[in-house]
Amino acid sequence: MASSVTVIGHPLIQHKLTLMRRAETSTAKFRLLMTEISMLLAYEVTRDLPLKYESINTPLCLMNAPVLASDKKLVIVSIMRAGQGILDGMLQLMPSARVGHIGLYREPTTLEPVEYYFKVPHDIQERDMIVVDPMVATGNSAAAAVQRLKEINPRSLKLVCLLAAPEGISNFHEQHPDVPIFTAAIDEKLDEHGYIVPGLGDAGDRLFGTK
Repeated sequence: MASSVTVIGHPLIQHKLTLMRRAETSTAKFRLLMTEISMLLAYEVTRDLPLKYESINTPLCLMNAPVLASDKKLVIVSIMRAGQGILDGMLQLMPSARVGHIGLYREPTTLEPVEYYFKVPHDIQERDMIVVDPMVATGNSAAAAVQRLKEINPRSLKLVCLLAAPEGISNFHEQHPDVPIFTAAIDEKLDEHGYIVPGLGDAGDRLFGTK
């Protein structure tokens, strides 16, 4: 599969993302906005989920109605810790989805990811995975997480983020050209510290009120 990046430009997503970018946005508001955007992103990212038909009774008659073919086969994998914000929003729309966690931190000198935690559901070969992380900056953490997940051979993989830098997209797809990226925006560049510009700051710090 060729490298794929989908920018989800829905007006509600773009408006809420602007509110998140503002330096004066409080932790509580930032957290609420991330939940809301995550629900909207989930709507687009799951557009290709397969349906099946089952017989139901409405108040008026019997009918064959569409339902998700495999809602319990979907796994949302959060790249800790900031991925939790997207995970919480998506679970509001998909409460039957299974959940996985990958703990990674970025070594401040080399910017390389270091894994400290890994836990995902069993029977992974039968499951479709959505990997979530608010920022794809250098792309190193996302690439490392996806590589770790590929080792256990899920049925499919998608990467979802709020913001991506061109450098991060290029780096990620150099390693994983088969995994599509879904993002709310592609920003201008990375600064000398590896932060996305104009960006929204450190998503984890703003989400949890830490520095």
